[in-house]
Amino acid sequence: MIELTVSNNVAEVVLNVPDKLNALDDAALAELGSALAEAAAASPRALLLRGEGRAFCAGRDISAVDPAKDDALAFLQHSFGPVMRSLADFPAPTFAAAHGACLGIGLGLLIATDVVYVAEGAKLGSPFANLGALLDSGGHALFFERLGAHRALDLIYTGELMSGAEAVAAGLFSRAVQDAELLDFTRSKAAAAASGATQAFLASKSLIARLRDERLGLWDSIAVENAEQERLRATSADYQDGFLAFQQKREPGFTGT
Repeated sequence: MIELTVSNNVAEVVLNVPDKLNALDDAALAELGSALAEAAAASPRALLLRGEGRAFCAGRDISAVDPAKDDALAFLQHSFGPVMRSLADFPAPTFAAAHGACLGIGLGLLIATDVVYVAEGAKLGSPFANLGALLDSGGHALFFERLGAHRALDLIYTGELMSGAEAVAAGLFSRAVQDAELLDFTRSKAAAAASGATQAFLASKSLIARLRDERLGLWDSIAVENAEQERLRATSADYQDGFLAFQQKREPGFTGT
């Protein structure tokens, strides 16, 4: 169900349950967690997450779920939560190519990814109105922070979905790309990041996470930037080569160190 390949410093993780629009159950999530751990152990310099078939991920596979006996808390907290956290904490820049349905835990996977490129025709939002269930997997935080309270509750109450183009225009994700070009575009960006200054990227990734989670103010953020800049100067071979390359008018040869 979950496929992993590592080539040219890029790990590509594929959700491959196309007959279910890549909806994931506990077993598939366990596979995904294992794939992310295996990918991290390979020390790639970028990761790309995508879905096979007509959708990125339509959410949780509830086809065999009995709501009277289901433990929703256990699923979200213990099956999905660690996977979402592993993706968010992945030790390299991460990219997602999102097309078709991107809902529920599928939306959560996108929230946990560093950079999300969305097909113009993708479908995003809160489909839970007809289930009597709650938008989960970080959806409330994303919608409130990017769209505001009124638009967030509009999407939740109506169950209406946004296209990928609308979602990007509203500030939810990175860029909207024509559907047919999405995968090649995302692969090209992941490959470029994999040949870049990995340590500097990871410093930025950490600071952005702190700005999101700790709500650092301007001066605290600048203090972190200053300290990280000096750390890179003192410890990063890519920092040294980047400056020399500029002075010598040549392309840098970044190694990720």
